Amino acid sequence: MFFRGSRYDVVLNAEMMAAHGRVIRYKRIRFIPVVHGVFPYLVAQGDRLDLISYKFYKDPEQFWRICDANLAFIPDDLVVRPGRRVQIPIPDR
Repeated sequence: MFFRGSRYDVVLNAEMMAAHGRVIRYKRIRFIPVVHGVFPYLVAQGDRLDLISYKFYKDPEQFWRICDANLAFIPDDLVVRPGRRVQIPIPDR
């Protein structure tokens, strides 16, 4: 359902039986983990989370790590205002 390396990769699958015997498969809740080891990054004009993610993790799809560290539910809010400081978590790989 989700690609390997996705933030949902380690979240357990579950299923429930709906009316008339239909099985509904879903992911359990993903709780945002406590992020340790972060450093500040100053957002510049034109920054995008995928580009920042590539700069630090060499993978644009790891932008969610930055979202988690900043408790951001709307990713673009992190880069809409140049001069904002966002927390970049140290890669755990």
